[in-house]
Amino acid sequence: MADSLQDQLRKAGLVGDKQAKKVARAKHAAEMERKAHGAQSDDPAARAQRALAEKARKDRELNEARDRQAAAKALAAQVRQLIALNAQPRAGGDVAFNFTDGRAIRKLQVTKRQQDALADGRLAIVRFDERYELVPAAIAQKIRPRDAHAVVLCIDASKHASPAQDDPYAKFQIPDDLDW
Repeated sequence: MADSLQDQLRKAGLVGDKQAKKVARAKHAAEMERKAHGAQSDDPAARAQRALAEKARKDRELNEARDRQAAAKALAAQVRQLIALNAQPRAGGDVAFNFTDGRAIRKLQVTKRQQDALADGRLAIVRFDERYELVPAAIAQKIRPRDAHAVVLCIDASKHASPAQDDPYAKFQIPDDLDW
């Protein structure tokens, strides 16, 4: 096949061995310098511009991360405050209310009135630190957009409200003296 251009010029007598070696050394030195300085150009203004752009990008990323952390802390503080201000007292709870938290079944001691409110959807169970608290369902609906994992049980009251309008037996009265 064809030789390199350098070999062709040497064979033609247009370039001597000394000149070829000198060009090869210069080429090698330029390649080594380029590798040592990276693929950057020799222009200091261009290097300074790239460095400023890189620093600005890193600063922007750090600021965004810091803002995300601050926003997460603010949401967590809002959730904690909503729960702390609206938690229902459970003193004297004599009824065990079972509910699921993820895959685990948990038990909470509540009063009979609280049990009825939980079943009707007027109260909800939320996770607060490492314990569970009862809060009104309206507060649970405010907590859910901020931290969906905090709301453990919130029954939708609209689904369990009154009997449906199209109930065919709604006009009949149920006798209360029946024994089963």
